[in-house]
Amino acid sequence: MAVGRKTGGRRPGSRNKASIAKEQKIAESGLTPLDYMLGVLRDTNATYEMRIEAAKSAAPYVHPKLAALTVAGQIDSKVEMTVEEKAAAEQRKIAEAQAIIDRAFGATTVETV
Repeated sequence: MAVGRKTGGRRPGSRNKASIAKEQKIAESGLTPLDYMLGVLRDTNATYEMRIEAAKSAAPYVHPKLAALTVAGQIDSKVEMTVEEKAAAEQRKIAEAQAIIDRAFGATTVETV
């Protein structure tokens, strides 16, 4: 027996018989959970809430998480905006969000307060 280190056995990441059987069964069924969630997301007859939940559930499997970044340095100047500039910037953000929603789910209306 080797002292201080592991020898033999299954290699890390290798699949066992149960994992292989489960993957084979899923492949034979023709529909994975991700496929189902994407189907709900694309179903125009599904409710808006169902489509949003499907999008939230499928997103981690389709899009990688972004890594956190650390920003170093010093900010020397302040940025000030007038009330009108802030209102205009907020309206631009609302318009951008509406455009994204329209592209993803078809024409809808976002109510502003």
